[in-house]
Amino acid sequence: MQDVMRILSPKQKALAINLDPHIYGTFAEIGAGQETVRHFFRAGGSSHTIAKAMSAYDKDVSNAIYGKEEKNRFVTQNRLKKMLKHEVSLIEERLDNTDTPHRKYFSYANTVATINYDKTFKGHGWVGLMFQHEANAEYSEVILHICFKENDSTLQQESLGKLGVNLIYGAFYHSDNPRRLIRSLYDDIAIDKIEIDMIDFQGPAFEYVDNRLMSLQLVKKGMTEAVIFNSEGKNMLPADILYKKNVFAVRGSFRPVTLVNIDMFENGLDLFMKDAESTPEDTVVIFEITTSNLSAKGKIDERDFLDRVDVLAKLGYTVMISNFSEYYRLVDYFFNYNIKKLGIGMGVNNLLMVFDETYYKNLPGGILEAFGKFFRNDMRVYLYPYKDPETSEFLDSENLKVNENLKELYKYFKLNDRIVDIVNHNPAYSEIYSRDILSKIVRCENGWENQVPEGVADIIKERGMFGYKKSIDLL
Repeated sequence: MQDVMRILSPKQKALAINLDPHIYGTFAEIGAGQETVRHFFRAGGSSHTIAKAMSAYDKDVSNAIYGKEEKNRFVTQNRLKKMLKHEVSLIEERLDNTDTPHRKYFSYANTVATINYDKTFKGHGWVGLMFQHEANAEYSEVILHICFKENDSTLQQESLGKLGVNLIYGAFYHSDNPRRLIRSLYDDIAIDKIEIDMIDFQGPAFEYVDNRLMSLQLVKKGMTEAVIFNSEGKNMLPADILYKKNVFAVRGSFRPVTLVNIDMFENGLDLFMKDAESTPEDTVVIFEITTSNLSAKGKIDERDFLDRVDVLAKLGYTVMISNFSEYYRLVDYFFNYNIKKLGIGMGVNNLLMVFDETYYKNLPGGILEAFGKFFRNDMRVYLYPYKDPETSEFLDSENLKVNENLKELYKYFKLNDRIVDIVNHNPAYSEIYSRDILSKIVRCENGWENQVPEGVADIIKERGMFGYKKSIDLL
C-alpha cells in the first residue's frame, strides 16, 4: 500500500529552499506586510536564499520604483508583472553568476489589499513568481489571483504568507507536475481561507501545460466556484470581464455545440440587448458548462472537456466552467460582481427543472428562497421552445405546465416579463438533438454535419473529437 504523501509545513518548505545552494532570489511584497519572506528569515539559513526583501508600501515610493498604473490602481495583474520583471532584471544586472554557475534565480512578488476596517470588503490580491527551473534557463512564471475569505486582516496575512511559501516550493520541486503544484498551494491552509479564482502558467518549465486544464483543477478541487477563459484559451479574471457589465449567459453540455444552441444564443441575445438597452461594448456573452455536465461515471473526462471548449473557441466564444448545478447559484455568482443586467438563455426542459421543488430540499427556504435568488435584480429568462416529438406541438411559456402548487408563482413571473419567449427561433432546428448527433459521430455515420455550426464538423473530424474515428475517412 502506497504511503500517504507527507505534507511539509511552511517552515520545513522554507528551510528546504534555504538549504538548497542553487536557489537564490528576491521578495517584493505590497499591501500586507512581508508575510512570505518572514517564513524564510525564521526558518534559518536564509542568507543563502534571500538576495533582497522589500515592501514598497507607500504608493509614491511604489510608483517611483515600478511606474504608475492606469487609474492609479495598485492591486492589478499588470502591477504584479511589472514588479516581477523589474526585480528579475535587477538580479540579472547586478549579480555575476561566474562563481555560481548552477544557481537558479527567482523573483517572488505580491500586491494585495486585505479586509477593510468596516469589513465591507474582504480583500483580494495578485501573487506571482518568476523563476529558472534550470540554471541559465529562460524564466518561467506562475501568476494567480486570490480572494480572501477570513474576517481578520492578521489571519489573512498569515494565509498569504503560507501561500507564498507553497508557491515558491511548488515551483522548484513540482514544476514537472503542475496538478500537484496546484494542490500543494493549500498545504497548511484550509480551503475556506483563500479562494484562487485564476492561475496562469508560462515559460519553458510549463511548455506543455494547458492553462484551461489548470483552471479546471481549481474548480474540481473546490479552490473556486468558477473560472473563465476566452476563445484563445487565456485565463481571465472574472472581475475584469464581468464587473458592471450586462451579461447574457447560455448553459449547456455543448457535446457538441449544435445549431439549436446557436439559434437560442443569437435570438436570445438580440432580445436581451433590446431589453437591457445595451451595446456590444457593455455586454459580455458567456457559454457556461457546469462540472455536473462534464462528469462521466462520477469522473470528469478532461479530453472531452477540451473538445467542447475547443469547438466553442473556434466559434469565438468566452467559456465559463462552474460547479453550479442549480441555476440560482449561477445567477448569484454573476451579481456578486455588480453586473448591471442579466439574461439567461435556456430551453423549456431546463426551465421545468428550475420549477422542480426536489432540487431545493437543502435550502432552508426551499423553492421560494431559490426563486428569490434566481429572479433577483430584474433577471430575465429567454426561453427557447421545445417541439414535443409525440404531438409535434411547440411548448413555450404560454402552454408550459408546471406543478399545480407553483402555477400562480409561475404566472407571476410570466406576467412581469421575467420569462420571455424567443419567438424568432428557426423551426427547422426543432428536431436537432445533441445526443443523436453524438451517437452518429461515435458510429461515424453521415448526416450530422449540417446540424452543427459551420466549421465545427471539420474540427471534430480533423481532431477525432467526441469519439470520431479519423481512420474511417481514409477507407
